[in-house]
Amino acid sequence: MRVSVTAAAVTGALTLSALVLPTAAQAARTAERPVIKKVVVNGGKPVVVGTTTRQKIAVSVTASSPSGVADAYVFLWHGHIDEVDGLLPQDQARGACTVAPGDPTTSTCKATITIDPRSDLGRNSLAGTWQAAGGAIAATGSGNDESVNETAATVRLQRFSKLTVNAAPEPVRKGKTLTVTGKLTRANWETGTYKGYATQPVKLQFRKKGAQSYATVKTVRTSSTGTLKTTVKASADGYWRYRFAGTATTPAVSATGDFVDVK
Repeated sequence: MRVSVTAAAVTGALTLSALVLPTAAQAARTAERPVIKKVVVNGGKPVVVGTTTRQKIAVSVTASSPSGVADAYVFLWHGHIDEVDGLLPQDQARGACTVAPGDPTTSTCKATITIDPRSDLGRNSLAGTWQAAGGAIAATGSGNDESVNETAATVRLQRFSKLTVNAAPEPVRKGKTLTVTGKLTRANWETGTYKGYATQPVKLQFRKKGAQSYATVKTVRTSSTGTLKTTVKASADGYWRYRFAGTATTPAVSATGDFVDVK
């Protein structure tokens, strides 16, 4: 799908490049058009999407107009402003608008966007930064009193990640070699499966029995299939885990610690 951002706005968002001299009536309508003050997507946090589960995220628009704000909307888009290759409109039912205390000209309107990876995200290249467009409609009753900011905010869409660990043998004698294996995988939106994340640095960490936190022992890089393997000397009872710091397209993840009894 390749369309312009403005054409993609299912709510009828207006273009911002109408270069005509306004008449008095047009000038009045322009004065009524809302000012988009802020757009927030998912509380400002990245949106992490797997292979099958729908993700419902909260969005909001804060806007103002001399007559007040009747409604507002958000849609997410990916690509170039004139050539969109990904579009996520908000759910059809819009949320309620709340007027700011002491300021009847300003409102914050809330809604949701549902992302279905099976129908909305068919390419892994869609992982990364998306633009959030916000629009608002003034409370004048005129369809002309509407405005949109196509680049009001950004949000990061990431491919859900998984990480495993296994330390062996268990139990092990003190001073003997312990082999720690694992695998880092992430959602593949093109196949609907999880595939290994290749050549990524992953920290091997250890938490001694009774301790509250993990300490990094070494950094291991994943293979071409996402697998991990390294060796350490067993010194004390405790938990071993792998920890991945994440990338722009993939969130951070930690494996559940594997306890090893050292004799």
